[in-house]
Amino acid sequence: MTRHIRRRLSRLFLLTRCVAGGIAIARLARAAIAAPPVRPTMTPAQSISVLIPARDEAQRIGPALAALVGAPGVGEVLVVDDQSSDATADIARAAGAAVITGTPLPDGWAGKAWALQQGIEAAGGEWVVTLDADTNPDPRLPQALASRAMAEQLDLLTVGGRFDCPTPGSRWLHPAMLTTLVYRFGPPGVATAPDRAMANGQCMAVPRQSFLERGGMQTVRGEVVEDIALARRMAHDGARVGFLDAGEMLEVRMFESLGDTWRGWGRSLALPGVEPRRRQLFDLAVVLLAQALPLPRLVLRKADFVDVVLLALRFGTLAGTRTAYSRVDVAYWLSPLADVPAAVTIARGIFRRGPHSWRGRTYA
Repeated sequence: MTRHIRRRLSRLFLLTRCVAGGIAIARLARAAIAAPPVRPTMTPAQSISVLIPARDEAQRIGPALAALVGAPGVGEVLVVDDQSSDATADIARAAGAAVITGTPLPDGWAGKAWALQQGIEAAGGEWVVTLDADTNPDPRLPQALASRAMAEQLDLLTVGGRFDCPTPGSRWLHPAMLTTLVYRFGPPGVATAPDRAMANGQCMAVPRQSFLERGGMQTVRGEVVEDIALARRMAHDGARVGFLDAGEMLEVRMFESLGDTWRGWGRSLALPGVEPRRRQLFDLAVVLLAQALPLPRLVLRKADFVDVVLLALRFGTLAGTRTAYSRVDVAYWLSPLADVPAAVTIARGIFRRGPHSWRGRTYA
């Protein structure tokens, strides 16, 4: 390769890194206009049903039940026992929740979407707040969500919580995975075009009747990433959707270990079935060039001014996302070392073919 060609390739690489960095900066800058987080409210909401879809969650569902049964404004707590093989249903009944025995999965449905559909149909409240079994909510959260959604006339409100990562390995890998979402879509609380809307299915609030009239979960029945698919489908149909921060009122333990974090994020990080392939590849390029490569280039003594700027952006983002974690230690601050594995996880998700398994079920 001639020196002239090498020089031109070097300039092209510099240009692409500048463009990727500019895109990342523009997305991160949206934090300045983000809507305020969800906070406790004394405003009375309409009647609220809380719904927890659960499959083999006997070891994790306790904190959510303890917080929600008898919570302010909550008329009922429903647990949809999705064909569990453990004591999930018994634990829920003992805590005071009503248990709905989930029926077998119909053809074309994913497990969580089917469990949610059954629960929402059975709910008696005007508003339904759904929470995953691995959440630890403030008892005031359901009322705060319904009140906020009514105040902003939202047809779907989902919120992000504070992550509890119990092991050093998970505290190292999880923030890198989360940062790829921030670099691709910006922070919570920012209005976006319908085809870029984000959501978090760990906790959402919907007005029951109008949600079912719109088709409920049936509109996304077979989706792997059903929460984002739902938000985008509803937004395209003219509904008002919101994705806000609720870290002050919600803690989530998604994964128990480094390996669990790797496998769990690997299932959904690329947003399969939600993002078109060309956009997946474009956003992967942004993550690689703006997030993942600057630190290895510094280690290899290849860094230039652009890399220094991108590293400053990366550690500034790390400082900003620390409030999304209940424990921040050395492992957290070393998480930029996991940026390359995080980018690899996205690439694996983009190019994966064939069936995938989750919670003991296999989907095409």
